[in-house]
Amino acid sequence: MSARSLLEDNRQVQRAVELIGLGARLQMLQSETALPYERLLRLYKEVAGKSPSKGQLPFSTDWFVSWQPNIHASLYFNIYAYLLKTSPLDDVDAIIKAYRLYASEVATLGVEPLLSITRAWRLVRFVDSGMLTTTRCCRCGGHFVNHAYELERDYVCGLCEPPARAGKARRSGAIH
Repeated sequence: MSARSLLEDNRQVQRAVELIGLGARLQMLQSETALPYERLLRLYKEVAGKSPSKGQLPFSTDWFVSWQPNIHASLYFNIYAYLLKTSPLDDVDAIIKAYRLYASEVATLGVEPLLSITRAWRLVRFVDSGMLTTTRCCRCGGHFVNHAYELERDYVCGLCEPPARAGKARRSGAIH
């Protein structure tokens, strides 16, 4: 039987509190902390003031490549990738910091984030598993989230070539 470090236990609780504060789902907390389910459940209720959402996590990669969510997902993922390259953060801390930067960036535009912390975490997992990747736009040179096996040669992003009905409705998350 190994003794648990109080410092490591405290780090795990702090990480869980931070993720709950950002709106993380319980499944994400279970995956990214070493805390037992019952403790996470009590912690979630204490921090959020309510029981965690039930149901499965989003699993479709298609959401990330549809027009408007793709812009948000690509912005987030580029921030995340930059943080991993330039700082000594572990994966979860990079996800958290990138999400905070993403949310503050879209807030400066007066836009609600389309990406939740849980979707951002799923995006990173999809890229890590090879289901999604980033593709360079041949017009603007930006890197955008795309299916891993899409043709990349003449890829044009949704900012350079928006769909015909883009911007017709005033939806939250729209970047103008």
